[in-house]
Amino acid sequence: MPVFAGRLFDRRYDIDGELAERKEVLRVRRYKSNDGSVHDELAWKGPTTISPQGYKARPELECRLGAGASISDLLAALGYSPVHAVDRFVEVYAIEGATVRIEWYPECDTLVEVEGDADAIERAIATLDIPRANFTAEGLASFTARFARRTGRPARVALHFPDEHPAHWPR
Repeated sequence: MPVFAGRLFDRRYDIDGELAERKEVLRVRRYKSNDGSVHDELAWKGPTTISPQGYKARPELECRLGAGASISDLLAALGYSPVHAVDRFVEVYAIEGATVRIEWYPECDTLVEVEGDADAIERAIATLDIPRANFTAEGLASFTARFARRTGRPARVALHFPDEHPAHWPR
């Protein structure tokens, strides 16, 4: 049984590329659950590092907000603008002490992301019965670039495209 199933809408914010230059992210994530509930999270993420064992790590601060909070208006008042969008259908599971998220994008491969400490990640991957070699510490940009190379067409990770057509995710 998933801990969460529904749609995630991410918007990254920046001021003239200042955060990107420092390798930081300011993100608003909206959760729209299949049961109709909605909540938002505001997150700051610091620069990403890769451990000697190959695990991705970065400092993160998050706060959860209820539905109706106008985070985007607050960020705009502070001078931030949306610079990147990611929309997807997800199912989130708690497995062996790790968080496992299966993500379906409008037009891209399905992504299975496993987060937690190193031991929990390895236990969850073993439980999933997916070859360990299929898991990497790469970011979404590398993941979508691989899709584009393999298929010859760009990945679509957001719903706001002028040539909109139905997303390829579960209904």
